[in-house]
Amino acid sequence: MKRDEAPLPKLEFHPLNLERWRDLERLFGERGACAGCWCMFWRLKRSEFDKKKGEANRKALRKIVAASQEPGILAYAGGEPVGWCALAPRESYPVLENSRILKRIDDEPVWSIPCFFVAKPFRRKGLTVQLLKAAIAYARTRGAKIVEGYPVQPKKTSVPDIFVYTGLASAVRKAGFVEVARRSPTRPIMRAALDKLSVRAR
Repeated sequence: MKRDEAPLPKLEFHPLNLERWRDLERLFGERGACAGCWCMFWRLKRSEFDKKKGEANRKALRKIVAASQEPGILAYAGGEPVGWCALAPRESYPVLENSRILKRIDDEPVWSIPCFFVAKPFRRKGLTVQLLKAAIAYARTRGAKIVEGYPVQPKKTSVPDIFVYTGLASAVRKAGFVEVARRSPTRPIMRAALDKLSVRAR
């Protein structure tokens, strides 16, 4: 997971809405980011998710966007979508709520960042950190006080990108998050308390 030293170009960040839906489709491609996920993995029960992989998941996410929800942040470089960060109040993700490892640690209302997708040419360049900062800025405008992430901290130094879709602990830490719980050796729960944090995306 060695970082590419080539600098990132100038980036822009925008919440996903219907006007930007086609941009998300371009970024995710025909496979829907990860084998038909369409960023519905954390929103659906496992049995339901498996049945809906592909087009049904795409329609499900579009329905969320059409309902005037903004379920995440898109990153752009040169006007092209290059990265995605899912973001919503934690209760939007029932799989998190039912997880043994990632279950709630307290009753504080939090916003959750459960996953990322970055276009291949932009991976390992620090884009995840910038997406996190943009997500924090957006969550703050929606009244969030705490933003939570669920990254991985792999035991191996080299891990395929597909296994770090929730982000790396090192990147989440760089964005100002601190570890608040760990029920698995490789899966910390990390938080950013927005009243104590001042971050700005590039």
